[in-house]
Amino acid sequence: MKKIQIDFPLLIFVLILVSFGLLSIFNASSYIAYRDFGDKYRYIRDQFQWVALGLTAMTVATFFDYRKLYNLSLPILISAIVLLVGVFIPGIGIYALGANRWIDARFFIIQPAEYVKLGLAIYLAAWFSRKENGRFLAFCLLIGLVLGLVMLEPDMGTASVILVEAAVIYFLSGGSIWKFLAAVPVVGVAGFLLIKFSPYRAARLATFMNIGDSPEHATYHVRQILIALGSGGITGLGLGNSLQKYAYLPENTTDSIFAIIAEEVGFIGSTILVLIFMAVVWRGFVIAVNAKDTFGKLLAGGIISFLAVQAFINLAAQTALIPLTGIPLPFISYGGSALVIDMCAIGILLSISRQSRSKIESTIRKF
Repeated sequence: MKKIQIDFPLLIFVLILVSFGLLSIFNASSYIAYRDFGDKYRYIRDQFQWVALGLTAMTVATFFDYRKLYNLSLPILISAIVLLVGVFIPGIGIYALGANRWIDARFFIIQPAEYVKLGLAIYLAAWFSRKENGRFLAFCLLIGLVLGLVMLEPDMGTASVILVEAAVIYFLSGGSIWKFLAAVPVVGVAGFLLIKFSPYRAARLATFMNIGDSPEHATYHVRQILIALGSGGITGLGLGNSLQKYAYLPENTTDSIFAIIAEEVGFIGSTILVLIFMAVVWRGFVIAVNAKDTFGKLLAGGIISFLAVQAFINLAAQTALIPLTGIPLPFISYGGSALVIDMCAIGILLSISRQSRSKIESTIRKF
């Protein structure tokens, strides 16, 4: 019987992140869960269910031959676009917190933008693995359609992740850098206009540019994040000892969970967490480089790109390097759609690694 080999370091790193995420969610949510629901285990119980589903998706994806996704790429893309449109249909889409980002599937809530990141990576990898001429215009039109739908939700953070992911796959496929450079000013102007004519985005950018001079209510979220980071110091207050989790810090189980983590484990613990994320990204690109076929290379590159960019945006926002944006921290933040999709994506990476394990081991030895 043939021995099945996968990239175990990648698997171990991801499982560490998921396990630490469960611990962090419980630490961050126990007070607000008891306050809002009378049950301090409400959030962690929900997250355990999503982790179980995510592990199932990752296992299935690991032992599913990723090459079969090639022929499924168009249906996957179409279903992703249909779901994006579905968020705007009354009775199907859910309007909450000033946005249309979710679909009510009766038994659970779906966030289509998360599915689009993986679906688009699969489709672009399949498309660009074929040698075709004149594809740049069609590529721009497709990405424009997807980004337009995501921006209408509105969700500029996820749109940024999708844009970078698509650009990485385009470059890995041998696309012309000059065409891309010609499109950069257009993207830059479009981004500026989207911020300029959106009151909440403009206010967020103004707050970021003038944190010290802005009114306290406008910078409350950022100030609470900085208080959490400062309180953590070098070694942290200890697991479970966060003060910001007592309803001071908004979104403390989702977008801002890193601030709670930094408060409890300090600079040293936060650095270790960042290093684990970097290890995941490194293993992902090693898998991409050593994939046996072009489809596998592009797919692995696209997957690890959107995971890396998502983590970078979240961590940069939480350390006040960029304006706040609603991007969860992969494998750590509370939420179902993002976690399941991210773990399924890791499963696909592991599937690709199964087909090229000997080449990966040779590359590792060179380091």
